[in-house]
Amino acid sequence: MDSIKDLLATLISFQSITPQDAGCQEYMINVLQELGFTCERFDNPPVTNFFARISDSGPLLLFAGHTDVVPVGDITKWQSDPFILRQQEDLVYGRGTADMKGSLACMLTAAHRFVQAHPTFSGSLGFLITSGEEGDDFDLGTPYVMKELQKRKIKPDYCIVGEPSSSRRLGDVIKIGRRGSLTGTLELHGKQGHVAYPHLAENPIHKICPALLELTTTEWDKGNAHFPPTSLQITHIKSGGQANNIIPGELTLHFNFRYSTEQTHETLKSAVAACFARHDLQPVILWRLNGEPFLTSGGRLLDSCIAAIEAETQQKPELSTSGGTSDGRFIAPYGTEVIELGPLNATIHQTNECVSLADLEKLSAIYYAICKNLLL
Repeated sequence: MDSIKDLLATLISFQSITPQDAGCQEYMINVLQELGFTCERFDNPPVTNFFARISDSGPLLLFAGHTDVVPVGDITKWQSDPFILRQQEDLVYGRGTADMKGSLACMLTAAHRFVQAHPTFSGSLGFLITSGEEGDDFDLGTPYVMKELQKRKIKPDYCIVGEPSSSRRLGDVIKIGRRGSLTGTLELHGKQGHVAYPHLAENPIHKICPALLELTTTEWDKGNAHFPPTSLQITHIKSGGQANNIIPGELTLHFNFRYSTEQTHETLKSAVAACFARHDLQPVILWRLNGEPFLTSGGRLLDSCIAAIEAETQQKPELSTSGGTSDGRFIAPYGTEVIELGPLNATIHQTNECVSLADLEKLSAIYYAICKNLLL
């Protein structure tokens, strides 16, 4: 098999801007099939997905990740072509090096090393890869594949998501869960009119302000040992703007909850509805559940990850649930132990995204050690 650097260079060369895969998964499938994996595509246009597995006995350890990357932004601010891997000393640059084609290269090399060293092992090793993680088509990716696997009575016992979890040095943080994410798009109707005759109009901005004050100052919960308190953020408000002497008749507002295991999406929806009812408002709210919170606070997977990191880095990792969402939220509900472990996240989604080659070598070794811990 190619080196991690060569694998990463090939993966980076596919311009797989979300939700397009651009052939990246076809390359991975070819690599895995050469190792003896059985691969099945679960394409759900415009998202591309596949599931690969070697052996069919339990337990099943799953590597999960995504081939899609975010857009490059202003390409003139890149020091080199973002889809051609460039090395400068120990750092390699390119879109997706850290999020998360670097992890994919490490997963492939770890799987190759494990299968070659241990042609017979107790359990099975799998990959679940999507091109729909970074954008709005996420529901066509990992959650779709998991439902299809459930129909086939395939349930991963352990899952490593290769998201860039490290903060200051490789392996210093393991993500053992994530907060839930619930988005609301609200429309409130008033009555348009002239600012000089407010008694003939109904300003939706004025109407909603007391309710927003209550919602944004509410203490939803205190969090718990693993999660910070639930928070609400208003992300967009649009109303009026036609002229300075017109009272608007419509208001649109977007907001998002990041919530702990102290809440569910249903409790939050009910609380919001009750707040607006207290203020005698009946807005139309379109809800989108981006994912429930999940937590792996213990178990064989976490123990194996901690042991592998300590052996490779001589450092004890921090266990965290901070940050945004990941596809782990679609795998954990099936009773799977899920953790996130990947390279440094300092440059993800940025211009001149980069990762340390030495870190990738260590990450591959950590993945390999976890395979040994769980499957031998």
